[in-house]
Amino acid sequence: MFWKRVTARFGGLRTAGGRLRHGWRPVLEATVAATVAWLLATRLLGHPQPFFAPAAALIVLGQARGQRIRRAVEVVLGVAAGVLVADLVVQALGPGSTWTVFTVILLTVLLAVAFGATGVTLVQAAVSALYLVVVAPPDGTLVPFRFVDALIGGVVALAASLLVDARRPLAPLVAEVRRTFDELAGLLGGIADALDRRDEDAAVTALTRARGMDARVDGLRDGVLAAGEALRLNVRRRRHIGRLRSVDQSIRQTDYAVRNVRVLARAGVTLSRLHTPVPPELGVALRSLAEAVSHAGAALAADLNGQDDNADQHAARADEAALAAVHTAGQLFGATQTLPLAMIIGQVRATAIDLLRGVNPEDDASVLARVDEALGLPAV
Repeated sequence: MFWKRVTARFGGLRTAGGRLRHGWRPVLEATVAATVAWLLATRLLGHPQPFFAPAAALIVLGQARGQRIRRAVEVVLGVAAGVLVADLVVQALGPGSTWTVFTVILLTVLLAVAFGATGVTLVQAAVSALYLVVVAPPDGTLVPFRFVDALIGGVVALAASLLVDARRPLAPLVAEVRRTFDELAGLLGGIADALDRRDEDAAVTALTRARGMDARVDGLRDGVLAAGEALRLNVRRRRHIGRLRSVDQSIRQTDYAVRNVRVLARAGVTLSRLHTPVPPELGVALRSLAEAVSHAGAALAADLNGQDDNADQHAARADEAALAAVHTAGQLFGATQTLPLAMIIGQVRATAIDLLRGVNPEDDASVLARVDEALGLPAV
C-alpha cells in the first residue's frame, strides 16, 4: 500500500512537471506583462494603486489567441463603464452601504447588457465598479486613472502577444496543420491494418481515435484566428494575411473529410466482426487515401509558408493518391459486397472529394468528374 501511494505521488509530480514543461511560456508571458503594466502605471505615469493595469493584462492574456484584440477593447470599455457607474452612485448614495453595492451591480450589469456586452466585458465592468465602491471609493482624483490603467494593461498584453509571434506568426498554425493531417493519415493506416488482420479491437480503437478528430479541426479553426490576429498586430507581415483565406476554406473541407473517416471507421468495426474475408485491395485503397491526406497537409503547410512550388507538388501528389484510392476501392464494388464494405467504398470516395476540394477549392466540378471517373462511374 505504501509503495502504491509513493508511486501515485511520483506519478502526480511527473504529470505536474509535464504540464509545466508545456505551459511555462504562457505563465512567463502573463507574469512579465502584468509586472510591466504595473511599472508603467506607477513609475511612468505616477498612478496611485494601479490595480487595473496588471489585472487587465492578465485578463487579456488569459483569453485564447485570436480573441485578444477584441477582449482588450472589451476590458477597457468594461472598466470605463464600471468606473462611471460607481462614481455616479457613490456621489448619490455614499460609499460602503448595502444599497450602494446593490445599485452599482444592478446598473452596471444592466448597462453592459444593454450595449450587448459579452461575459468578459460584463464581469469586468461589475468588478471594476465593485472595486471602486468596496476597496477604493472614488474621490474625484482616482476615477480617470482606472480607465488609463485598463488601457495600459490591454496594450501591454497585446504587445506581449506580438513579441511572442513577431518572427513567425504563422508557425503555430503550420504546426497544427501538420499534426492534424498526420494524425488523420495515421488513423486511416490504423483502419487498414485492423481490417487486414480482422482485428476488431484495433478497429474499435481506430473508431475512438476518429471520434477525437473533431478536437483537431477545432484546433485548426482556433489556429487560423490566432494567426490572423498575430498578422493584424504585425504591420510588416500583414501582406501574408491573404494566405489564411485559402486555408480557412480548406479547413471546412477537412472537417467534412474527418466526418467521412469517422463513418468509415464505424463501418470498419462492423466489417471486422463479419465472417466474410476482407479483400486485401481495401487496405491498399485506405493506405493510398492516407498518403493523399499526408500530401494534402503538406500542401497546406507549404502554402502557409509561401512555398508555392512545394505546395503545388504536394497538391498534385495528393490528387494522384486520392484518385488511386478511389480507383482501387471502385474495383471492389459489385453485387456480392457486404453493406459495410459498400459504406467504406462510399466514404473513400467522399473523403477523396473533400481532400481534393481542400487543396484546390476552385476546382469543384473537375474534382467530382475526376473522382467519379476513377470510380468507374459514367461521365455526366
